[in-house]
Amino acid sequence: MSGAGLHLHFEPTSGIAGDMAVAALVDAGVPAAVVSRAVAAIGVRGLRVAFGRRKRGAFVGRSFDVSWPGQAKAQPPGHHHDHDDPAHDHEVHEHAHSHDHRDYAEIKRLLKRARLDPDVRALAADIFARIAEVEAELHGVRVDRVAFHEVGAYDSIADVVGVSAAIVHLAPASIGSLPPVVGTGLVRTAHGPLPVPAPATAALLADIPIVPEGRGELTTPTGAAILAAVVDTFGPLPPMRSRAVGYGAGTRELADRPNVLRVIVGEPIGTPERPAAPEVVLVEANLDDMSPQLVAPLYDALFAAGAVDVWSSPILMKKGRPAVQVSALAPPGELAAVERAFFVHSTTLGLRRRALERVVLGRSATQVTTPYGRVRVKIAALDGEVLGAQPEFEDCRRLAAEARVPVREVVSAAAAAARALVPARRARRSRA
Repeated sequence: MSGAGLHLHFEPTSGIAGDMAVAALVDAGVPAAVVSRAVAAIGVRGLRVAFGRRKRGAFVGRSFDVSWPGQAKAQPPGHHHDHDDPAHDHEVHEHAHSHDHRDYAEIKRLLKRARLDPDVRALAADIFARIAEVEAELHGVRVDRVAFHEVGAYDSIADVVGVSAAIVHLAPASIGSLPPVVGTGLVRTAHGPLPVPAPATAALLADIPIVPEGRGELTTPTGAAILAAVVDTFGPLPPMRSRAVGYGAGTRELADRPNVLRVIVGEPIGTPERPAAPEVVLVEANLDDMSPQLVAPLYDALFAAGAVDVWSSPILMKKGRPAVQVSALAPPGELAAVERAFFVHSTTLGLRRRALERVVLGRSATQVTTPYGRVRVKIAALDGEVLGAQPEFEDCRRLAAEARVPVREVVSAAAAAARALVPARRARRSRA
C-alpha cells in the first residue's frame, strides 16, 4: 500500500513503544517484507523478526517479535520491552540487557554500514539522535559517549529501523497523532524511583501534549522519539475517508484499557486546520460605563490579540444599571495579550478569569464551486468521520452582493455543494 497523498494518524491511547508502532503499520497494510528486509540490511548475523497475532482486551492486534543470538541470556523468551508491569518497569528492564548495551557512536557506525535505503537510514538516525541528545543532557556526558541500554539492544534497533522503513514505504503526505498516554506512578531506575514519564520520555515529549493516565509507564523513550521525529500535528483525527486501520498489540494485558496502538490511514477531506487548544481561559468583564458603540471595536481587539471566541450579554448591575458582560476564550499562550486588549480597549478596572477544558472536533477547510463563485467550507469530523460541512457565511454574503441576489440563495447553493463532501452514512439495522 502506498500512502502518497494520504494522512497517517497514530492513536496512542495505551501509550506507544517501538514494536507496537511497527506492528500497527504492518497491520495497516505495509508489507511485512519491507520491515524484514530493512532489519536484515542492518547486517547483524542471526537477527530475525516475525509477525504474529495477539489478543489484548477485546481487540486482536499484530505483534512484532525480534530474536537474536544470545537473546535467552538477556531475557526470557517472549519478554519484549514495550509495556512492563509496575513490578518490572521499563528502566529496570533496560538494565536487564546491560551486557548488550552499546554507545551512540556505535549505533551511528551500525547504521552507516547498513545497506539501507538512504531515507530509511536518515529517519532511523534522527530517532536515535533525539534519544542520544536528551540522554546526554540529562547525564552531562558527550553525545557520542551516551550508553544505550534497552534502546541499544538488538530488538530496539530493529524497532527503530523497522518503523523507519515502514513510514518511508508508506510515504504519507502528513502524519498526526492523538496526544500520547504516558502512564502514571513511579518508574524504578538504577538511580532510584522516578515519576512517570521517565526523564528521557519527558524530555523527548517537551512541547507535545500528553495524557497522564494509566498505570505504570506506557510510553517508552523509543515510542516518544518516534512521535517526536515523524508527527506533524498532535490532535484529533482530521476529516478523512479511511483507507486502512492497523492495530499493534503490546506484550501484556492492561487493567483499564486494551493494550493496542491503532493507526489509521486515510484520504484527507480538505486541508486539516491546526488542532484547537484543549485548554482555554475564560476572561470576562462587566461594563456599565462604556458606550455600546465601543463593544464592536473591543471584539476586534480581543480577536486580534488571540482570543478564539468572544461574545457579550446584556445584564443588570447594582442599582438596576444596564450593562454588558463581555467574555473571551483565550489559549494559555495568548492570555496576557487578550487581557491587555481588554484593559486598553474597554473601561473595565478588573477581569475575572477561569481555566476551562474543552473537547473539539477535528477540522479541515476546502472550497466548493457554486453558480455564484467559490465558497470556503469548514468540515468537522469525530474520529475521522465527517459530521458536517458548513459554508463560510461571509463568502456567501460577498458573492450575493456581487450577483445582486438574496444571501439565502448563495447559502443554499453552497450548502448543497458542501453536502457532496460528506460521505453517506450507512443505516444502522434495528434489532428486533
